[in-house]
Amino acid sequence: MDKIESLEDFYQRKFNWLPENIRNEIGHFNVFAHMPVEPGKANTLPYKRRDFYKIMLVVGNIEMQYADKVITVEKQALFFSSPQIPYQCCNLERIKDGFYCIFNHHFFHNFSDIKQYSVFQPSGEHVFELTNEQVPQIQRIYERMFEEINSEYIHKYDVLRNLVFELLHFAMKMQPSTNFNKQQINASQRISTLFLELLERQFPIEENHPRVSLRSASDFAKQLNVHVNHLNRALKDTTEKTTSQLITERILQEAKILLKHSQWNVSEIADALGFVEVTHFNNFFKKHVGMSPLKFRNA
Repeated sequence: MDKIESLEDFYQRKFNWLPENIRNEIGHFNVFAHMPVEPGKANTLPYKRRDFYKIMLVVGNIEMQYADKVITVEKQALFFSSPQIPYQCCNLERIKDGFYCIFNHHFFHNFSDIKQYSVFQPSGEHVFELTNEQVPQIQRIYERMFEEINSEYIHKYDVLRNLVFELLHFAMKMQPSTNFNKQQINASQRISTLFLELLERQFPIEENHPRVSLRSASDFAKQLNVHVNHLNRALKDTTEKTTSQLITERILQEAKILLKHSQWNVSEIADALGFVEVTHFNNFFKKHVGMSPLKFRNA
């Protein structure tokens, strides 16, 4: 994969200019209306991670790609991305209308841990199809963002943070409510959150994170200073999955990303993911995916 796209890269690529104080003490926020793709410009947003968050309303028939998943938007959708989620957007010329806002993690510093919400986590849902009736509701939120960011109100960025939360909760309410009823802040939830943060910190595999070091339930339990059985119970209570299942799913997700979007050979990918032998990686991948890594790469 190419290097991570920064806020500066985004502004240079999109507008060929940089806003003043792009990395100031309050963090960065901005909102835009979608513009038609100019003749000669690329109609595909390249597959990579960004170092900022993005919430996008798209009206049009486009494709979003995450790892091995391709999600086709038939009419309109709300889309979320975070620095943890590499993605690609295709058929940009088909976007008829829409808006998007971007902000960095520092924009919510001392206000909220924005990455805790499922729409910004690698295992969460990131694309939400909208009905014709829902689109005007979302459009109005973006219109209010434009009104606020162009106002002279001294606390306008507080209002903009609240509008971001309106978009976030609008989407999360569309998910099955049972997932949220179980999210009680207790000892199990705290251990689960610490585990998931520790797991995610090892990814994505790139120059800054060249190799996975924590691979087993006991590795994580030792790092978190809890008994492995305690860790397993906490994760089972909060995620309904075992520690090993969660580790396996995340390693598989990263394996698929590297196979599809990196130039590394299978042996290099196996080593980066912590497999001592490439045959162990081949057997692991085939067991869970149903095909060899090479067949998956060429599919």
